[in-house]
Amino acid sequence: MAGTNTTVIGPVDLTFDANTNSSIFAIDSVSKITPLVVKDNLTAPASGKAHIRFIHLSPNAPGVDVSVAGQPQGSGLFVNRTFNKTITDPESAFTPVDAGTYNLEVRLANTLTVVLPLNGVNLEAGKIYTVFARGFVGGSGIQQLNAQIIVNN
Repeated sequence: MAGTNTTVIGPVDLTFDANTNSSIFAIDSVSKITPLVVKDNLTAPASGKAHIRFIHLSPNAPGVDVSVAGQPQGSGLFVNRTFNKTITDPESAFTPVDAGTYNLEVRLANTLTVVLPLNGVNLEAGKIYTVFARGFVGGSGIQQLNAQIIVNN
């Protein structure tokens, strides 16, 4: 199409273990793009629970905590998460929470400063979710710092 730019990335060789589930993210800036493969434990949550995890994919953002709005500093669901730490870190595991609708806050690590409010996040019983921060601090348009939630099952 006229007026469009296309960037081809790859090829990329990835190896997967048999009988496992994985999520794959393209991370970093286009000039440094790499795949992030995270193993997914899709074991069903206990009755009345949902599973959630947070993955930090913003290369120029500082460490963050993810907390339920109004909770005190240091009581977050996820504490001091930094860019790309999940590749080799067990923090990529899912955390069980009570099913319900939450107002979550992505805060600068170890502070109450909210950098991304995530209001009205509905976590259904029996479901498994990944929340990830993406984009760039100071970015605009599609490169603006934001968060996305995906259902893993």
